[in-house]
Amino acid sequence: MHSLSLPRGVLTLQPLSRLITKLSIRDALNAALDEELANNPDVLIIGEEVAQYNGAYKITKGLWEKYGDKRVIDTPITEAGFAGIAIGAAIAGLRPICEFMTFNFSMQAIDRVVNAAAKNLYMSAGKYPVPIVFRGPNGNAKGLAAQHSQCFAAWYMSVPGLKVMSPSTSEDYRGCLKAGVRDPDPVVILESELLYNMEFEVSDEALDKDFVVPIGKGKIERKGKHITIVCHGQATWHVMRAAEILQTAGIDAEVVNLRSLRPVDWKMIFQSIGKTHRLMVVELGWPRCGVGAEICATVMENPVFFQLDAPAVRCTGIDVPMPYSEKIEYECTPKDHHIAEYAKKVCGTKI
Repeated sequence: MHSLSLPRGVLTLQPLSRLITKLSIRDALNAALDEELANNPDVLIIGEEVAQYNGAYKITKGLWEKYGDKRVIDTPITEAGFAGIAIGAAIAGLRPICEFMTFNFSMQAIDRVVNAAAKNLYMSAGKYPVPIVFRGPNGNAKGLAAQHSQCFAAWYMSVPGLKVMSPSTSEDYRGCLKAGVRDPDPVVILESELLYNMEFEVSDEALDKDFVVPIGKGKIERKGKHITIVCHGQATWHVMRAAEILQTAGIDAEVVNLRSLRPVDWKMIFQSIGKTHRLMVVELGWPRCGVGAEICATVMENPVFFQLDAPAVRCTGIDVPMPYSEKIEYECTPKDHHIAEYAKKVCGTKI
């Protein structure tokens, strides 16, 4: 059986400052939640199994014991219900963190997220902001089948009034969550179940209690000169491994980790294209109307288009519901070798 080509052990990327410690993404989220609950009495966590059970993925471990029933709140299995409660609390002046056990289940609350949270500030003429975070795992894990494996990045990215983040590293997760909690608008944070156990080296700066990843700001994970590869979330790690493969073939890839999907850091993307003159966008979601489609279309509509030496392309998941079989599932999303081979074609303009 194939195994996912995720990195093993601790990965080191270009640091923000001197790297001093290792932190799993689960612990990065847990610590960020703990700090934000301690920092602001208006912050609360609401969702299924977030309190006494310590969270379905143990992200909220220990927080119920520390902060009590009024700050960490278990709910019945009704996404529409507890999302509505959380939005109401936000409108009333609190800062809820609403956990979906998976963003697949957020479809039960899509009316609340889109028609209440995203639109309320606009429809109240700026009178009633909705400072809320919707967070939880997004996309496929392993063997969870079609109804539990969808990537909703493009869905939420398309909605005016929402801010959408898709982190990749422990620093990303920590900084994105803290930025979302402190932001005055509704923020969707799309996580990856497969990355929760992964440990990454973390800088002094990222361990500061006030560290945030600015919403709308991407990060150059790897500098290069031959092709720009734009990615987000779990896909970033396949891209980083693909960049190593490409390096052995004499292709120097620049990797842009979006981190923020709405707004997108267009300046960073355009500047990178100006240096490499080639663009590929990698995502694990479906190809139609996806994140890559939006980025490629925007590039084509702007003067940066004239700096391209090859067509802007997408490397995405397969356009099918996710199979249950892990062996078939493995073939449905791009891995490092797929990405590397496609990038070689782009660099040779053989598409």
